[in-house]
Formats: sequence, C-alpha cells, structure tokens
Amino acid sequence: MYQQINEQFTAASRQFADTAAQVNRLALDNAEKVFGLQLAAIEQNVNAAFTFWGELANTRDFDGLKTVWPKGVQVARENLERTISTSQEVFGATVKTNEAIGQIAKGQIEAATAAATEQAKTVAEKVVKAAAKK
Repeated sequence: MYQQINEQFTAASRQFADTAAQVNRLALDNAEKVFGLQLAAIEQNVNAAFTFWGELANTRDFDGLKTVWPKGVQVARENLERTISTSQEVFGATVKTNEAIGQIAKGQIEAATAAATEQAKTVAEKVVKAAAKK
C-alpha cells in the first residue's frame, strides 16, 4: 500500500515539475519578447530625439528655430505613437502567454479530475465486490 502511495506521489510530483517547467518557459519567452520590443522602441525614440537635438544645436537664429520646431513636435508625436504601439504589442503578447498558461492549468485540472474519478470508480467497484461476497 505504501509503495502505491509513493508511486502516486512520485507521479504527481513529476507532473507538477513538468507543468512548472512549461509555465516557466512560456513566462521567460514572453519576458524576452517584451524586453526586446521595449528595447527596440526605446532605441528608436532615443535616436529620433538625438537627431532632433543635433539639428536644434546647429540652429543659430530665430528663423532656424522656427524651421526646426515643427520637426521637434513631429518627433515627439512619433515617439509617443511608437510607445503606445509597443505597449499594445506587449499587452497582446502577455495576454497570449497568460492564455497559454491558463490552458496548461486547465489541462492539468482536467487530467487530475479524470484520474481521481477513475480511482474512485476502482475503489467503489472493489467495495461493491467485497460487499457482494459477504
């Protein structure tokens, strides 16, 4: 009897470890993707800002400032749009990852329920057979 309990515990532990590894892999993949998206957006924003600041530094008079100022507004608008777009991509990727993790959890719960039901049926059949013999 103890051996059967040990085997069940070992199987459950192995299944838990496998599931945890799958979830961790999904979470790490998502973190890597999110980090890459955000880093790319920051790089583009910084490059655009430094380009604008370079043009602004070369401006020597008020007329030059009038010319450069709309470019600065355009750069700020593009940076904001890029940031919002990246945030939406990050949110979408995270939602997909969480859905995948949810599916793994759902599958584990269904498998555990099926195993428990099968085990309960087996025990019930043994009890009925034992009662029928008496």
